[in-house]
Amino acid sequence: MDSLSLKMAKSVKSYYHPGDMKWHYEHGLVLLASLKAADYYNDETVYPWVYGMYDRLIGEDGSIATYREGEYNLDQINAGRALFALYDKSGEERFRKAQDRLKSQLVNQPRCLCGVYWHKEIYPWQIWLDGLYMQGPFNAEYAKRYGDAKAFDDIADQLEKTYANLLDKNTGLLYHAFDESRGQRWSNEITGCSPHFWSRSIGWYLMAILDVLDYLPSDHRERGRLIEIFNLVMKAVLNFQDESGMWYQVPDEKGRDKNYLETSASSMFAYSLFKSIRLGYSGDESYIPAAKKAMDGIRRIYLSQDDKGVYHLGGICSVAGLGGNPYRDGSFAYYVKEKIATDDFKGVGPFILACLEEEES
Repeated sequence: MDSLSLKMAKSVKSYYHPGDMKWHYEHGLVLLASLKAADYYNDETVYPWVYGMYDRLIGEDGSIATYREGEYNLDQINAGRALFALYDKSGEERFRKAQDRLKSQLVNQPRCLCGVYWHKEIYPWQIWLDGLYMQGPFNAEYAKRYGDAKAFDDIADQLEKTYANLLDKNTGLLYHAFDESRGQRWSNEITGCSPHFWSRSIGWYLMAILDVLDYLPSDHRERGRLIEIFNLVMKAVLNFQDESGMWYQVPDEKGRDKNYLETSASSMFAYSLFKSIRLGYSGDESYIPAAKKAMDGIRRIYLSQDDKGVYHLGGICSVAGLGGNPYRDGSFAYYVKEKIATDDFKGVGPFILACLEEEES
């Protein structure tokens, strides 16, 4: 009988078809998660599906349909993580060339004065926690495969500087974003940070560290510091875990009207807890019970199965950002008014990964 991680992957496969594929981070995330579950269980039905999704988008010259390098949008990098597996399994040079296209963006990506990438060209001087996950693991795997030691130094430096700039010393949590210029209405004129914590953005950051560590050399001088930062943030997050096992959309505002238990962040935190113990990054005995409690809560509250046996996952924040038009001010009211979705890949992908980590633990 299939594990839940593989059942979830096959559920996505049942309703997500090649014509639906977009070059977007959440699409890449759910496909990568599905590949990982299939690889772990030696299932041969998932790879052809994932190949079919990417096949339509990647040209022989490595061009990527709908991808525009000149936007300098870090979100566009994450969908490239599956390109490594596609190249390894197919041997098709176009997948290698597509990796190079994405790396080219990172070479030229605008940076804040502190050295961290802008989140997008349309968000100048801004660091968003999301962006560390969107580019970090891809960048690290590319560096390992092609022997770029300087890239490792840069990736670690960006993770550390993001922590320093976005840290709230009172709670130990990280704010969603930082505006180095202090020009945005949402930015604090003293700290530059956005006004609230957003659970999923912290989840992105924690997963970024863990996935970067998969590729960072064991003797890299910053490896210990990244593990230390991970545990500092993870332990702060645990202070806000609800009795249900899950975390709220705005984690430090439990009980406030319209705040809700949110699935994607809870899955990311569970993944991070399980994985950090499995790989020996923490000896905290509370991590595994907390992770299991989180998964139990998600399954109880938001996981369902239809009459065809397909699994569906609810309670997922559809989107949250800052600035733009219409303007997103980062207020509590903003975070709780965005659409709550079912089967959104930003939640399904991390849930598959969390299930897999639970199954491996």
